Amino acid sequence: MTGRLRRWIPPLAWMGLIFALSAQPTLPSAPKPWLDVVIKKSGHALAYGLLAWLYLRALRGGGPASDRLRLLSLALAVAYGVTDEYHQSFVPGRTPRLLDVLIDGLGATIALALERRRAQAPPPVPR
Repeated sequence: MTGRLRRWIPPLAWMGLIFALSAQPTLPSAPKPWLDVVIKKSGHALAYGLLAWLYLRALRGGGPASDRLRLLSLALAVAYGVTDEYHQSFVPGRTPRLLDVLIDGLGATIALALERRRAQAPPPVPR
């Protein structure tokens, strides 16, 4: 297996997990409705933040990440979020929501902004 193909295994596996979770008719709920919303929406942001980072890792190979690759990673994550919400329209008990896509995009944006900040940070000064 080539290195290029191997780099795509983590994002594809993560996409598979997202797909499997969104195929569940219902997910466990927290005891309080407000807590349930916080947990599920945070899960969206974290899941798509990680997906965007995995896309970036696969796209850049061993080289440095450019802003163009970050933007492509963001677009791929949001596109997958859109298709995931569409997929949920076929799952009994699930409802596609535009808000979830927006939260997915926000999570991806935050993750990529943090990655960019880390990549541009000056190297630590030895003591």
